[in-house]
Amino acid sequence: MSLQKEINRRKTFGIISHPDAGKTTLTEKLLLFGGAIQEAGAVKSNKIKKGATSDFMEIERQRGISVATSVLAFEYEGIKINILDTPGHKDFAEDTFRTLTAVDSVIVVIDVAKGVEEQTEKLVEVCRMRNIPMIVFINKLDREGKDAFELLDEIEQKLQLRVTPLSFPIGMGYDFKGIYNIWEKNVNLFSGDSRKNIEETIEIEDVSSEKLDELVGSKAADTLREELELVYEVYPDFNREEYLQSELQPVFFGSALNNFGVRELLDCFIEIAPKPQPKYSDTRLVKPEEKEFSGFVFKIHANMDPKHRDRLAFVKIVSGTFERNTNYMHVRNGKKMKFSSPNAFFAEKKQIVDISYPGDIVGLHDTGNFKIGDTLTEGEEMRYKGIPSFSPEFFKYINNADPMKSKQLEKGIDQLMDEGVAQLFTLVLNGRKVVGTVGALQFEVIQYRLEHEYGASCRYENLNVHKACWVEALDPKNDEFADFKRTKSKFLAKDKRGQLVFFADSAFTLQMTQSKYPSIKFHFVSEFEKADKTKIVI
Repeated sequence: MSLQKEINRRKTFGIISHPDAGKTTLTEKLLLFGGAIQEAGAVKSNKIKKGATSDFMEIERQRGISVATSVLAFEYEGIKINILDTPGHKDFAEDTFRTLTAVDSVIVVIDVAKGVEEQTEKLVEVCRMRNIPMIVFINKLDREGKDAFELLDEIEQKLQLRVTPLSFPIGMGYDFKGIYNIWEKNVNLFSGDSRKNIEETIEIEDVSSEKLDELVGSKAADTLREELELVYEVYPDFNREEYLQSELQPVFFGSALNNFGVRELLDCFIEIAPKPQPKYSDTRLVKPEEKEFSGFVFKIHANMDPKHRDRLAFVKIVSGTFERNTNYMHVRNGKKMKFSSPNAFFAEKKQIVDISYPGDIVGLHDTGNFKIGDTLTEGEEMRYKGIPSFSPEFFKYINNADPMKSKQLEKGIDQLMDEGVAQLFTLVLNGRKVVGTVGALQFEVIQYRLEHEYGASCRYENLNVHKACWVEALDPKNDEFADFKRTKSKFLAKDKRGQLVFFADSAFTLQMTQSKYPSIKFHFVSEFEKADKTKIVI
């Protein structure tokens, strides 16, 4: 099959939401439709026997939350779909931000009762900044929640999206009768039986027909007719061009847990969602249909299988074809590498693939060569942009709790930091190690994983830091920079890349330092150039 044909039949998207809106459950149900799994598991507390397929780390099963991005692929109606299920918990937002560099579109999940929540706002902002096309799925319609129009208003105002409903609920909670599919002009009746994998839909060309009254009762039918009239008047018609330019967001309603409204979402998704997109490198715009392979590492995951201590680098393929046992150039190291067992994913199940195409995600076994953001090519010197490290919010000294295990601790910290779980800083003055995280929960995850995966134990010690800033000296040789390094030596550290970082203990200190040393720039993101905001026309 030609490269262009393979590109056209691929869709790579991420699922984002606030924790607990039903993101992982939706992922499971999408896989169910793809025939990839026989029985979907919900993410609940540790009482449930069958855990969600996409949550494979022990700590995720215990907590009932997703803490790492999972990569899952399945085929549906001849389309190869790659899903990136992201953590919703704000303490793991950085993982999600990085994942958004590897997707071509996004599904935003919103809880019908809670509406738009804080974490959703942040993630949607990142999608807007990168012009990623979005579809909104309003979930948990079998529970009592906000009125549909109220929710649509909230999405428009809080997320600054321009929405158009492509399905509409008939009732809600106890009165929930089903969904009218505006996109396909049919009714899907709600049975409340989640074991029925795929619900039957009934064609209704004209909502004024009596058939609707027979199906849902005349009261619910009349309400639906009134509401649909309002929908057609108030909201714009769906336009695929506007959706692809991230200027219009279609909305679907459903209940992922009851497997309801998910098929409508998926059928529309495969029709309208973008195929793999071009991506900017530091030298040019790279198009998927180019013959030469290129891709970048957006995630590293150690110990996916604790028995084997394996470490995988997740690579998003941007252009050309990636073939097994072929030499590719690791741009940062400047050396050629070949991979004998590249993996494709289905959560825990991995299979070796001989050839992968743009849009696909492959897992490469890594012995420590890769870092997040690394680029692989067939020889071209270029780097993909837009995978920054953000300034952490929480800081602690990390101390070895067992002197006999210092090697294990060092290896564990090293690998977890390469994964992007947190950031490691080494104080210039005394070489003490400091861990910086976006959320407090990450310290627990690090401690847990060090103990269970590396057999090392650590203790934390508080450190009062307001912000860590990357230091850029406009003239490294001038006296001002020398004075800065001398006076602030106690507060200077190096990150893993050897970049100089300044720890400010308060906003006031930072302000004073900035005004005292005007020739020094302080950055809150490790990549100094801004993520590219250029629109890509499809």
